[in-house]
Amino acid sequence: MIENRELTIDDYLSMLRRRLKVILIPAILAPLAGFLISFAFAPKYTSQALVLIDDQKVPEGYVKSVVTEDPAQRVENLARQVKSPGLLRPMIERLGLANKGKSVNEVIEDIQQNFNVAEAVTDITAQKRKMGRGSDFAAFSVSFTADNPHDAQTVCTELTSLLLSENLKSRASTAEGTTDFLTRQVDEAKKNLEDLDGKLATFKKQYIGQLPGDEENNMRILMGLNSQLESNTQTLNRAQQDKSYTESILAQQVAAWKASQTSTNPTTLEQQLAAKQSELITLQARYTDDYPDVAKAKNDIAELKRRLAEMNAASPQATDTSEKSALGEPPEIRQLRLQVHQYDAAIAQAGRDQKRLQAQIGMYQGRVSLSPAVEEQYKALTRDYEIAQKTYNDLLNKRTQSQMATEMERAQQGEQMRLTNPAGLPDKPSFPNRLLFAGGGLGAGLTIGLGLALWLEMRDKSIRTEEDVLAVLELPLLVSVPWIGADAGDRSTDGRLQSRSKPPADEKKETVEV
Repeated sequence: MIENRELTIDDYLSMLRRRLKVILIPAILAPLAGFLISFAFAPKYTSQALVLIDDQKVPEGYVKSVVTEDPAQRVENLARQVKSPGLLRPMIERLGLANKGKSVNEVIEDIQQNFNVAEAVTDITAQKRKMGRGSDFAAFSVSFTADNPHDAQTVCTELTSLLLSENLKSRASTAEGTTDFLTRQVDEAKKNLEDLDGKLATFKKQYIGQLPGDEENNMRILMGLNSQLESNTQTLNRAQQDKSYTESILAQQVAAWKASQTSTNPTTLEQQLAAKQSELITLQARYTDDYPDVAKAKNDIAELKRRLAEMNAASPQATDTSEKSALGEPPEIRQLRLQVHQYDAAIAQAGRDQKRLQAQIGMYQGRVSLSPAVEEQYKALTRDYEIAQKTYNDLLNKRTQSQMATEMERAQQGEQMRLTNPAGLPDKPSFPNRLLFAGGGLGAGLTIGLGLALWLEMRDKSIRTEEDVLAVLELPLLVSVPWIGADAGDRSTDGRLQSRSKPPADEKKETVEV
């Protein structure tokens, strides 16, 4: 091939015509060689089963499955589990696959290499996808390749059955494990809730009346107690004033009455003794013996009895006379003494009421002053309790859902893998594919032929056209002499002219100067 010039379509077609044999011979021989080579390989047979993934029979609005793994990922994990030696070894021993010149480990390796799970698109899955129901991964195929068709069918059937059983076990185990986990979480949440409930009850008992909801009530009670204390203080002051006034009048009347009586008169002493005894009886009816007025009255009675005894011992006759003419205190004095005692009782009662009211006011003031701190602690406890209550309710609801999902899986009402096409007996080997070998040989032959033709053209330096002359000589063209009687039929297949006897009469010669 002459270099240093552009090649046209005509040039390429000329090359193809010249090297057609070089291209066709490898293209014809290579497919035949590939077809014959395919007989050198041992045949392999592939048995295939089709499994359809059915949606759960219970609507998800009622029971939601706890198995949320993507179906494609779940099938891949199941295939990985089935390939494990722990599951394959019992199957190999049961089928006797290791009795054919191979050890158990070698058979396991062969099964792991020749076992395949892939997604399959069927009419049912296509319809589901079109209707938008179910998962995109709705069916898959299980295939196994062996040296003979019977082994391929048997092992494929066993592997498919093993995969389906592992799916049931896995789903049931996942559901039961989820339920057990949620049960433990519910128990812990319940215990935590009970602890917080006990703390909250103890807190309410400890700070009764000081909780956030009691603050307004405490303020109303405190205002009422202050009003009662003010009224009690006024009552106490008024009673003390009335007592002082009554005592002053009593002192005046007693002094006047005593002045009219002789202090040494036994009758007078007896009257005083009778008055004191009457006063003592009145006091004992209201107070205990430890009360100061009662003790004073007892001392006065004892003193009067002593004086009366001395006077009786000194003048027995005067005593007899005094007994006959004994007279008591005037009614006005006794009435005044009774009023004084009544005022004392009122003052004592008002004092007790005042202390009680002051104690209650101090208690409610303490509650009001501690309300912010108590409210903060109460809010913290209440917040923790509400969170624990919500957590417990959520876990309880989830456990209920998980228990229903577990029962659904046990009843096989959830998502199921259904064997639609069992593993069949292959009627022809899946390897080697002789047509594929022949096609590969054809491609290789064409590649070799084209490469060889290109190599020959690269090495060919023949001059066949005027463009080749210009490219080789690299000189300007001065004269061009046409082929005498040259036409398309006078040239050979390689571009050279063929000789002929006579040129045509009308042939002309042209000269072109450049």
